[in-house]
Amino acid sequence: MNLSTVQYSIDVIKDEARELVSKGIVSRQQPIYSLCQYIPAREWACVENELERCNFLLRDRIGDLMGREVWDND
Repeated sequence: MNLSTVQYSIDVIKDEARELVSKGIVSRQQPIYSLCQYIPAREWACVENELERCNFLLRDRIGDLMGREVWDND
């Protein structure tokens, strides 16, 4: 039996959040735990562990996770 496990680095989590925000699926104002709806349940524990390791709380806003956006045309 071959079980593939996805490693969620903080960069992968941030990219996922950016993608969901850019598609209008979630907003920057929602808490990070809102992302659990879009990440497979069996992988959410890994995501939680990585967020905790990087000092993010599930109640923090997705915008805090994504950081400041940089615009090329400023």
